[in-house]
Amino acid sequence: MSRTSFDTLLEAGCHFGHLKRKWNPAMAPYIFMERNGIHIIDLNKTVAKVDEAAEAMKQIVKSGKKILFVATKKQAKQIVAERAQSVGMPYVIERWPGGMLTNFPTIRKAVKKMANIDKLTSDGTFSNLSKREILQISRQRAKLEKNLGSIADLTRLPSALFVVDVMKENIAVREANRLGIPVFGIVDTNSDPDNIDFVIPANDDATKSIEVILDACCAAMQEGIDERKIEKIDMEAAGEEEAEKAPAKNIRPRRTKARMDKRDEDALNAAKAANYIKEED
Repeated sequence: MSRTSFDTLLEAGCHFGHLKRKWNPAMAPYIFMERNGIHIIDLNKTVAKVDEAAEAMKQIVKSGKKILFVATKKQAKQIVAERAQSVGMPYVIERWPGGMLTNFPTIRKAVKKMANIDKLTSDGTFSNLSKREILQISRQRAKLEKNLGSIADLTRLPSALFVVDVMKENIAVREANRLGIPVFGIVDTNSDPDNIDFVIPANDDATKSIEVILDACCAAMQEGIDERKIEKIDMEAAGEEEAEKAPAKNIRPRRTKARMDKRDEDALNAAKAANYIKEED
């Protein structure tokens, strides 16, 4: 069963591309026709591509890996933030920090800096600082939170990127390509699909279009997360069952000094009795 339908995509305006003069010829396989100088995207191909991308994303999160959502354009920011939070994934909706993937350790240092400032606040160190120092540190903390707060839990490189408007987020796409990280992307008729591993041909400017596609993908991801939890519970239950079935180890009781003395006494009596019998003979 498809994750989304042709009619749903049509109502959301996913089929509207850009002006013909702005098109990228590499998008020709996904274009159905031209109307009034605007390219119309073939929604049958969009339905198939959404299903393909959603299934791949489901398998990634099912294996316990992270997908980083990237959307810095105004009409996509809020939707991406909400959907990413709903499935517990990191996201970037402000300016893309250059080198975020290719220079990941430096980004992690900045995130740790934010954590250190929080520590200063909690342990009372702030009270010993001047008002000016407190103001400077607070501003620095707010700036870090705005740019990096949404990736604070990303302790290692993501296993994939989901990008809205691959042309606007070309730096993020290039960094992912360089590191061999697969890219899922909503690709409009003016963009180049060649560097995108999972192309979803659709309107990347309409809020409704972005929302419909994200809903389908995030629903699949939630399924993957739920299945992972169930498998984990089943494995734990199977482990407990195996432990119960396993035969108890035959542990010999330790011989106490009293038991050892009794054993020695019995041996001595037996020896005496044997000698007595010999003497009688």
